[in-house]
Amino acid sequence: MRKLSVRVGERVGSVSALLDRPRDARALLVFAHGAGAGMEHDFMEAMSARLSAAGIATLRYQFPYMEEGRRAPNPPGVLTATVRAAVATAAAEAGTLPLLAGGKSLGGRMTSTAAAKQALPGVRGIVFFGFPLHAPGGSGRERAAHLRDVALPMLFLQGTRDKLADLSELRPVLDALGERASLHVVEGGDHSFHVPKRSGRGDDAVRDELADAVAQWSARII
Repeated sequence: MRKLSVRVGERVGSVSALLDRPRDARALLVFAHGAGAGMEHDFMEAMSARLSAAGIATLRYQFPYMEEGRRAPNPPGVLTATVRAAVATAAAEAGTLPLLAGGKSLGGRMTSTAAAKQALPGVRGIVFFGFPLHAPGGSGRERAAHLRDVALPMLFLQGTRDKLADLSELRPVLDALGERASLHVVEGGDHSFHVPKRSGRGDDAVRDELADAVAQWSARII
């Protein structure tokens, strides 16, 4: 694990990042955190470890508000600028490794928002660990409107109990994207991919499933 710094810009400054690159890496995922927890959250660390074991390096990074210890996310323009800066940092570290990008919830959505506005250099596909389609318990598809402008393969990892993405609302969005969109459903998973105890599975098994899904999908697109 290496500590890095991502330079976002003069007004924003720099944010912290962590690069986990196994010797047998075949791709590098630029991995953004969700709205409420930073790059060292248990989910981020656990997924990075599992992806590393599957041959996918990760570059985790902080959004500026998280770096500063604030709760409220930055405006979208700052978040997408951070995504773009993190991708540039990853590209400089990757050498010949192909790049993937994405993240947990907000991090994934800001990655695709950035890609919809302008291509992310070197990125071959986007991974969403729980796309936040609407407010908790709500409905609507407005947050997904930009996805039609993303000219990349996209993998959506979604739980059946995710209150931020009713699958009956999400599936038509993905259908409209055609072959660009792949969906992996975690039975019983909520927005954090926790499953009920009665399922007989725990976080470790679900996270193994997620890493395996990302590894299989990435092998098809890179």
